[in-house]
Amino acid sequence: MSKKTILVVDDDPGNIDLLVGMLKNRFSIKAARNGLIALKISRSADPPDLVLLDILMPEMDGYSVCRQLKDDPSTSAIPVIFLSGEVEVQADQHGAAAYLPKPVDLEKLMSAIEAALMP
Repeated sequence: MSKKTILVVDDDPGNIDLLVGMLKNRFSIKAARNGLIALKISRSADPPDLVLLDILMPEMDGYSVCRQLKDDPSTSAIPVIFLSGEVEVQADQHGAAAYLPKPVDLEKLMSAIEAALMP
């Protein structure tokens, strides 16, 4: 059984490194530093199984990225988990499976990922 792929989207390379370190043993990881790259990866021939998405990013915020993913039939089924250190949101109001505050707690992150990836 192959590993599920998670796309980590954050404008801060330190946050990407932290999440990759937490998840690399259990998942295949892709990373994007902005929303446009995240959308390109998600719409590729090898899309992620789940997106971990920062909310506060320059140029295109996480809400816009999530809305575009959910509005596109080719990516609408990809679960999104919002991560933010400054904003608390009701994830379901924005099409996301969950919201987790930063700094991310590994146990809560794994629970959210497992719940989002369940068929």
